[in-house]
Order: sequence, then C-alpha cells, then structure tokens
Amino acid sequence: MSAGHPYESLTQERVMDAVEQLGYVCDARVFPLNSYENRVYQIGIEDIQPIIGKFYRPGRWSEAAIQEEHDFLSDLTAADLPVVAPLAIENKTLFFNDPFYFALFPRRGGHAPELSSDDDLELIGRWLARLHQCGAEKSFAHRPTIKPAADIAAAAEIILSGSIIPEDYRSNYQALTQDLIRLSEQRYQGNAAQYLRLHGDLHTGNLLLRDETLYMVDFDDCVQGPAMQDIWMLLSGREEEQRQQLLVIKEGYEMFRPFPAQELPMIEVLRTRRIVHHAAWLCSRWDDPAFPAAFPWLDGHRFWSDHILHLREQVAALHEDPIELPYF
Repeated sequence: MSAGHPYESLTQERVMDAVEQLGYVCDARVFPLNSYENRVYQIGIEDIQPIIGKFYRPGRWSEAAIQEEHDFLSDLTAADLPVVAPLAIENKTLFFNDPFYFALFPRRGGHAPELSSDDDLELIGRWLARLHQCGAEKSFAHRPTIKPAADIAAAAEIILSGSIIPEDYRSNYQALTQDLIRLSEQRYQGNAAQYLRLHGDLHTGNLLLRDETLYMVDFDDCVQGPAMQDIWMLLSGREEEQRQQLLVIKEGYEMFRPFPAQELPMIEVLRTRRIVHHAAWLCSRWDDPAFPAAFPWLDGHRFWSDHILHLREQVAALHEDPIELPYF
C-alpha cells in the first residue's frame, strides 16, 4: 500500500467538522458506507434523521462537472422522478473542505428490485423513459460523452502503461483491445442515436425499492450518451432471455417515450466498453489503500486470464448479428 493518499486524511473528526461548518450538530455517529470511488458516510445529526455525506475523490471531477450532476438531479426532482438529490444549504449543494468537494443527501433505504420480475422491469422502463425525457431537455457541458472506441483505447492505455497486468498477458491483451477498438468503430453508429443526459451506471446496486417506490441513486457516473447505455445494463441471461427482458422494458418505456430500437446494435459495444473500463478503473486506483485491500486478486494471473477470456467473448459477440426485437 502506498502512503499519503488524500483519503487517509479523511478521519471521522474531519467528516464531522466539514458537516458542522454547514450548521449541523453531529452526534458522533459516523458510519462508512460501501463505496470505493468516493467516500460515503452515514452521519448522525442531533434531533433529526441521519444524513449521508459524499466526499468526492480529489482530482476526478471538476467543480463544474460535479455541479452538473447536482443540477441534473435537481431537474429530475422537479420532474417528480424518484431520485435522491443533494440537500441545498443557502442555495448551494456542493461544498469544499480542502482537498475534498462534498455534498450531503437525505438517507434512503430499500432493497434491489427483482430484475426477473416483469412488473419491476416494466416499472424501470417507465422511470427510464421519463429520466431520458428530462435528460433530452439540456446537454452536459462538463461531463464525459460516450465514445466507445476512444474510451476503450484510453482504458487499454491505462492498463498497458502500468505494471499490474502480468507481462505474459500483455501481447494478447494489446492485440485483443486493438481488435475491439476496430470492431467497435464498425458496429457503433452514434449518428443513429440521440445523445442525452444519462444515469450512465444503472445496475441493480443503483436501484432501490422502498414502499413500492423505485429510487434511482448514485448519479456519480452520469454522462452524455445514447439511451441504450441505461437500458442494456438491466439485461441478463441468454439472448432469448434478454430479448424478453427488452420487450418488457419497452412496454413500460413506450408509455412516455419511443423505445430506441435503432440503438440495439450498440449493446455489445457498450458492454465491451464497460468490461475494459472496469479493469482500467481498478488499475488506476491501485494507489488508494482501499483498493488492494478490497481487490487483492487484481495483480494475479487468474483475474487477467478471465479478463482476456471475456475480451475474446466480446470479439465473438461483435462479429455476431445484433439482437433484434419482433416488429409490431
């Protein structure tokens, strides 16, 4: 582990000091929540419900980019969508305690929805359509835009420029990622999509059901991109199962917005982008002591053997015909 990472200075006392500078009185109950990219805490406050404090990773996002995340959440809240927006204090939602930008959120509990349930999938489809409807009204100026081939190339460069990948896997990895970049350029047709403000990372861990309300949480990776980015991550199983899931999502989605069927060929490209990006993300965070502790297998042969197998599967998937839905 390397010493001197900024998060090593983020003690419980410092978290409480930052929150109390905004007018709250902490009751000394500060519990870290499961988060690696940022640091997130449940913070006890005297006489009221606990709140959630999110301390953004220094150097990852600019102040303007984080503010765009908050503004997007504000827009979604105004559209009566079930998201968890940051608390405003004197009309501000983003604060600074050197070197950390931080924000406070109301606490929301719940459980992950059952994506095997058609009722839950249809509900998600309805909320997604409304999210995308709101997302189409403005554009991000300071957050990333999805560009799969370029994103894969940048992620591969992070891995190849580091020392975590074993030497005997480097040549295979480099050849595979070059193939994936080429195939992604051929398959991905950005001009077939309307680019919107998106959640960007809509897996089940970022969906919470509470009292029959489905909350969409953690917009830390919100991006500009095609609607399919928020749809494909809800899919699982074999192609026929995924086709059925898409039909159910489509049924809910089309209550508010036309389903983007023209973006279906993008699914495997977007999946490839995520696989490569996830490995690069782990490598780029290795100086954070939390990462070697949580992911000790990253610098071992087993992980990279499996990762290269996944990349080969994506090469094959990108050679196959894209998934299609029946025409009605």
